[in-house]
Amino acid sequence: MPSRDHRFHAVAFLENFALRDLQSAFPGARASVESMRVDLAMESSSDESGALYLYPFGAVVFHNVPRARRERELERLRTAIPKLTADVLREDFTVREDPGGAIQMAEGALTIDHLSTERAGVVALTVAQSAAMESYEGLVEQLFARTRDVVGELERRGTVGLRKRPLHRFLAEAVANRTEVLTVLHLLDKPEAVWNDTGMDEIYEDLRDEFDLTDRYEALEVKLHSVQEAVTLVLETARDRRAELLEIAVVLMILIELLLALAKVL
Repeated sequence: MPSRDHRFHAVAFLENFALRDLQSAFPGARASVESMRVDLAMESSSDESGALYLYPFGAVVFHNVPRARRERELERLRTAIPKLTADVLREDFTVREDPGGAIQMAEGALTIDHLSTERAGVVALTVAQSAAMESYEGLVEQLFARTRDVVGELERRGTVGLRKRPLHRFLAEAVANRTEVLTVLHLLDKPEAVWNDTGMDEIYEDLRDEFDLTDRYEALEVKLHSVQEAVTLVLETARDRRAELLEIAVVLMILIELLLALAKVL
């Protein structure tokens, strides 16, 4: 049997997906808690069937699906989710199925001896995680830049404004993003399919190393934690300033009462 290249194309969105709500838009889909798989028959009889994977963290992966068909399936997704924003990232990955080849990563592609449905699912999941993580990296970098601006203002002025509501919203956004990343990337735990296939463990580890998932996740965690700490510090500074102003106002009121009392006596 000759070798064959399998193409995986990932598309990431900012919104999460409710897979249960998408089943009516993709009849015949096989859904689980972690994903939904849709088998796609190609228009040409010479083409083998492809597959579409949807993940609740807002990622879609196509396996051996031509570009025109991919765009039609994305339109079907946008029809099912009218408020879906434009995709924020696309990523491609190649798996070479070589019956006589050893499992290895070379030049950005994975070579394996056999690509079963379960193995294809693990590859699709890893590519989806990488695409989703890159979209989160963009969001977190924006938060990090805004944090530098807020902290820079505190450094220049030595104080902050009295309005705490924008800081509260910013802190809530940082916490929400951190929770989102943690929720999505708990999937870095080994998928169940890995435990049922002795060769899949090596494949999964190669994929994690290729996409550098663990280090990227840790970097995101560090940045999000830094954002949260910095905004909390600014909020505490704002509270201290308001407390100082309140104390000054109380002292002034007491002085005014004393002066009024003295004026009556005189």
